[in-house]
Amino acid sequence: MAKLKTKYVCSQCGCISPKWMGKCPECSQWNTFIEEVEVKETNLASSSSLNVVKPKKMNDISLEDEIRLGTGLDELDRVLGGGIVKGSLVLVGGDPGIGKSTLLLQLADNVAKRGQKILYISGEESARQIKTRAQRMDAGSENIYLLSENNMDHILINIHNINPDLLVIDSIQTVYNPNIMSAPGSVSQVRDATGNLLRIAKGDGVTVFIVGHVTKAGAIAGPRVLEHMVDTVLYFEGDSHMSYRILRAVKNRFGSTNELGIFEMTDQGLKEVTNPSQMLLSGRMKGASGSAVIASMEGTRPMLVEVQALLSYTSFGVPRRAATGADYNRVVMLMAVLEKRLGLQLQNYDAYVNVVGGIKLNEPSSDLGIIAAIASSYRDKEIDDGTVIIGEVGLAGEVRAVSNAEKRISEAYKLGFNKCIIPYNNYKNLKENFGIKVCGVKNVEEALDLII
Repeated sequence: MAKLKTKYVCSQCGCISPKWMGKCPECSQWNTFIEEVEVKETNLASSSSLNVVKPKKMNDISLEDEIRLGTGLDELDRVLGGGIVKGSLVLVGGDPGIGKSTLLLQLADNVAKRGQKILYISGEESARQIKTRAQRMDAGSENIYLLSENNMDHILINIHNINPDLLVIDSIQTVYNPNIMSAPGSVSQVRDATGNLLRIAKGDGVTVFIVGHVTKAGAIAGPRVLEHMVDTVLYFEGDSHMSYRILRAVKNRFGSTNELGIFEMTDQGLKEVTNPSQMLLSGRMKGASGSAVIASMEGTRPMLVEVQALLSYTSFGVPRRAATGADYNRVVMLMAVLEKRLGLQLQNYDAYVNVVGGIKLNEPSSDLGIIAAIASSYRDKEIDDGTVIIGEVGLAGEVRAVSNAEKRISEAYKLGFNKCIIPYNNYKNLKENFGIKVCGVKNVEEALDLII
């Protein structure tokens, strides 16, 4: 009997080695090599019989707008860049129980009601389980076909027979090719399954959504090549013990990656949050020090977010600093600006900064709001409830201009705020009256005199 030839493949980057190694030489990760049986693929067709596509001149290629189909969920359409692109391959990742299958089942039902044929394939649940969830969500279109299958050969046969317009695979880590001698979820299996689905999407024009498991670190499990092969990578985030979910794109070949979609998990499925600012500000305590409202931009959408700061005196030599939802190093830098430029003695205080609602602030326009919250907690003086704070802060204490100032002010006016603190360079360029008092400031000292 012939001896099987084995190889070792890195589960993170796909690096192949003839022997096991503790550290991958490509991605420098430890204990990621997995043993796999090497299978030689036979060439079923000679090169002369292959239909080779000839290259075309760039000037001879006609540009046509890609065909987009609405999902019936405006929040999902916004993250995708305006809807589903025909023939695209979309990867959806998230923690267990976060609502990935619920989101895709709602998507399938909405698309099926428009006359599209849907094939929903699950490798983790039976068709009866999916039907039970669909009844709870009141999703029962006749154009949805359910299949519980893991074998890639059987899946390809059913796709060929049904010829769907939209295909859902839940999840890619459970699909296996019987010709590959490795376990489902391994590098070879995931790469082979994704390659087959990619050929179906691009060759037959079928839109494919695949669900990906995530690791404990939050990254999608399996080889990194999985994210490179797909057109769009979506992450479904949120605490499973809370009702709100956040959908964001980390890769999108058909749109921006800065957009954000917010959903609320209910008994009937996911419900869109059309006004995230109102949701994020709900439950805000009146008259409390250390609380400030800032206007952040998520793509083209302005959102008002509450930033909280708590300073507590400590007798230890090294005070503690903690930041949730904001960059830790930037918070420390802003506290240094307060100490140097305004003379606030913060070296004996523990400082905690929190962004309410699980939102992560990545843009620098939140600097002035964070500084105002810290100064408010330090002086134990509240900030007026009707004030919104916008501005980037430099190391010299100056307040720099931000983008889309008009959109931020307009959002504050819609939610009933009566005062907005913005950088002076934005203030002098305003062209309209928003029905709200707008104050331009040049530095942090001027801003705090108006705020506190």
